[in-house]
Amino acid sequence: MCGRYASSRDPADLVVEFEIEAGNVRESVQELPDNYNVAPTDPVIAVVERRNREHPDEVVRKLTTVKWGLVPSWAKDTSIGSRLINARMETVAEKPAFKKAFAVRRCLLPADGYYEWYETEQKLNGKPVKQPYFIRPADGGVLAMAGLYEIWRNKAVEDPEKDEAWLWTCTVLTTTATDDLGRIHDRMPLLVEPDRYDAWLDPLKSDPDELLELLVPAAPGRLEAYAVSKAVSSVKNNGPHLVDPLPPDGVDPVDKPQEPEETTLF
Repeated sequence: MCGRYASSRDPADLVVEFEIEAGNVRESVQELPDNYNVAPTDPVIAVVERRNREHPDEVVRKLTTVKWGLVPSWAKDTSIGSRLINARMETVAEKPAFKKAFAVRRCLLPADGYYEWYETEQKLNGKPVKQPYFIRPADGGVLAMAGLYEIWRNKAVEDPEKDEAWLWTCTVLTTTATDDLGRIHDRMPLLVEPDRYDAWLDPLKSDPDELLELLVPAAPGRLEAYAVSKAVSSVKNNGPHLVDPLPPDGVDPVDKPQEPEETTLF
């Protein structure tokens, strides 16, 4: 599964990458800080296409923010979202929570890369020690994860014209990990290649078989993985140091004994 990722791309770069007109970038995108430890329920950047209200046969591509953890439109409350951070490719077209969104509300979730935890042979208190890895495009490009989004009506807000009346949420689609990454974890997020952005985002396309054909695991060598500090395991930690490879000696900075602070005697 995909449960953490990093997102620090400049919105201006995303506008170019996903061919979005400057006027179609929500203010919330500009206000969102870099996040090197994106966790479920966090606000994240998403690329979506919506029908043009004045011309229903036309679509408009937008850069917006959504909350990670999909809340179906029929949900009684938002608590279900924390359990729907991922959608399996194998069942996404049939599952009630995802079926409608898969048909008409697909999105791209830009990322620098994502984290997975590998169970080592080391034991701590009888449990395997898990080593986090950061997985990213080998060429340093943007990782466009396949996602779905939903819009949930907050009935506690009477005025439907207010932004608070609607909650936008998302989920990440996953598949069986490729051979070179399966050694770390058996699942991985599905990626959408640039030549398939248009077809994946198009809300006018809804044939499940055609949509599933757009989704293929990353090609061998497309991604690289390396061990990072266990500091990422705590959502309290954030910053670019989380995606730094472990030092050559392999010793995790969080495992190094802290040197005592020097005191000055007067």
